[in-house]
Amino acid sequence: MKLRTRTTALARRTRLTLSLAALSAAALVLSGCGVGDGDGAAAGDDELTVLVEGGGLAELQPVADAYKAETGTTVTLLELPYDGLYDRISSELASGQVSFDIAALDAIWLSAFADGVTPLDDLFTDDVKSDLFPGLVSEAQVDGSFVGMPVWTNSEILFYRTDLFEDPAEQAAFKAKYGYDLAPPTDWEQYRDVAEFFTRDTDGDGQVDLYGTDVKGAVETEWLATVSQAGEEHMVLDPESGEVTIDDAEHLEALDYYTSLLPFAPSGAAQLDWAGAQNLFYQGQLAMMRFWGHAYRGTPDDAVVKDSIGAAPMIAGPGGIAGVPGAWYLSVPTATKKQQEAKDFIAYAYEHNDLSMDSWLGLAARISAFESKQGEEGKEHYAALLETLNAPQTLARPATPEWQEIVDTVLTPLLQKAVEPGADNAALLSEAKAQIEAIVE
Repeated sequence: MKLRTRTTALARRTRLTLSLAALSAAALVLSGCGVGDGDGAAAGDDELTVLVEGGGLAELQPVADAYKAETGTTVTLLELPYDGLYDRISSELASGQVSFDIAALDAIWLSAFADGVTPLDDLFTDDVKSDLFPGLVSEAQVDGSFVGMPVWTNSEILFYRTDLFEDPAEQAAFKAKYGYDLAPPTDWEQYRDVAEFFTRDTDGDGQVDLYGTDVKGAVETEWLATVSQAGEEHMVLDPESGEVTIDDAEHLEALDYYTSLLPFAPSGAAQLDWAGAQNLFYQGQLAMMRFWGHAYRGTPDDAVVKDSIGAAPMIAGPGGIAGVPGAWYLSVPTATKKQQEAKDFIAYAYEHNDLSMDSWLGLAARISAFESKQGEEGKEHYAALLETLNAPQTLARPATPEWQEIVDTVLTPLLQKAVEPGADNAALLSEAKAQIEAIVE
């Protein structure tokens, strides 16, 4: 067995979907289970070992508990930090001797690990696929086989301050200036208008202290969502043909729009990441934020905007609404002797996916699971997540083993340059194309 490998840049990388200070803190609280002693796959017939990251532990523990009660099989969830999880899975799959029966894999790892895991094609019946978001069905397939079953997913949605949007004085002033009613924006033009409107000096000291939005230069996912909103079908590259698309019209349109928001965002965009943007919003310095949906449930009690947060679907560009699904998958290593037992648990996890909805993340992979909780108190954002994740242009990231290297060495540096004054976006994209072609050739 020959496993695809990755660049060492991934070892220095925090996970894309949930690299937040609040999430890290919660993961530490959950880490009491330890990481085990390496002999999990050698346990008895009524035991299974699953390698997970902090978010996976929170999501899967209710499922593991229910499985134990129903079948008598103990499912031990061994938690590792994000980079440590990748490294352990990588080394054990390469050796052919594994200490686990199931692993929770970040979506961007599926291509790298596809040669070392068992196809799950028999689990993906028509009924199963019809209850999964379209982007997850496509993302779960590598070279024509389903290599993981999604256990939960996420997407950026629109967060906005209800105290501002529902203020009659603000509503009147906005309509007088722009000619239409103030409401959570649904497209690029409205988003720019609202961002401009709320960027102001609120205390009269001559300094802007409220911004309409943020612009994140230190992470790539939000710009990739903008690329899909522009109507692009193959963000960055087409894995099947090998064509690098990053310099085409849709990518340029998306980058031009993304950087056009800089006048309505705090300075320092080149260094702004998820945690920084989240803090700005919680401190009341942003009127709007495009952010991962789980943050709705995770707002700190001491946040200035704690009781004034609304949620709406991700905005749309010329191609429609689009986010980037941030999913995790359960996969079975080919080296475990408990193939059927592992697949039985994965099938159970799918059937009982709704058990994860009351975790601190409150996420699932099945459409019906989100729908079953929609409208409950504290879960008002599920409608926005459902609409965003079901949108045709919410496309998975390219299925290429080199993806993380492309992110670390090309996409993030590209954005950090693009948000600086005087940037030539077309030239930056042309340069990025040459860099990516050198990586994937």
